[in-house]
Amino acid sequence: MAVGFNKACLKNVFTVILVLIYLLLTTVAVFLAYQTISDFMEKLNHPVMSVSYKEVEEFAAPGIALYPGKAQLLSCKHHYHDNIPPLVALDILEERNCIKEEVIYHGPYSNQTQKRAIVVRGPTDVRNRELLFLQFSRNETEEDFSAISYMIFAKFSDMLESSDKAAFMMDCERNYSMWTFSGGFRTWVKMSLVKTSGRGDESVEFRQESNVVKYIDKRPPQEQANELFFVVFQWRDPFIQQVKDIVTANPWNTIAILCGVFMALFKAADFAKLSIKWTIKIRKRNLRAKMRELNQIS
Repeated sequence: MAVGFNKACLKNVFTVILVLIYLLLTTVAVFLAYQTISDFMEKLNHPVMSVSYKEVEEFAAPGIALYPGKAQLLSCKHHYHDNIPPLVALDILEERNCIKEEVIYHGPYSNQTQKRAIVVRGPTDVRNRELLFLQFSRNETEEDFSAISYMIFAKFSDMLESSDKAAFMMDCERNYSMWTFSGGFRTWVKMSLVKTSGRGDESVEFRQESNVVKYIDKRPPQEQANELFFVVFQWRDPFIQQVKDIVTANPWNTIAILCGVFMALFKAADFAKLSIKWTIKIRKRNLRAKMRELNQIS
């Protein structure tokens, strides 16, 4: 009787240990399923950024809006291979080969502010190092600082084709940044184009590098009251930087992991059920054996 009792006790202990092990494995499987779903949602809501570069032969002509105020445009010409032409005298209006449009509109943030913009067609031929050179002259100013503001937007053709150019310029001023170049210097602006595409929308951004060289004024003192402004616009390189949002979450990997987890859960549940049935069966067998022994003794 003692030997049979010890064997039954060991079997029960072993069964309980197995049930505990499979309960622990079930807990780990549930935690793995929760972690897998959490990682998938995290990657889905926070995509990573992919940066690539596309080489082009030429760019679409950007629009360059300049706000000269009381300054006069003396020169506006396209040149190639970094060739800067001689400067234009103040009493000479040079023939211009650039396409320009003058737009007067109210500022987007204050209807009381009226702005006059000279919009010129930017350079396109990056292979031949096309540049746009502009020269301004201003006799007097009421401002504290001597500078001319400018803005670069995506396509000059969009402004030409717009039925309401004033509203178009207001939208551009809301969406694009303003820069300035100072008088008495030649500001060389090298542009680069960045296209960012996200979830259903695409934006265009112009980045620029500029260097400034001081103008050596050799005019007579009486003519130096007219301040000169010089600016050059050119593409930096023939590459468009494309920034895209990429979702790294793979639904098929998540589904495969969850299927494996659920299969393990079902197997663990089946084993626990069979183990419990087997334990109950062993206990009933032991009880019947004890009853027989008690009957024999009686």
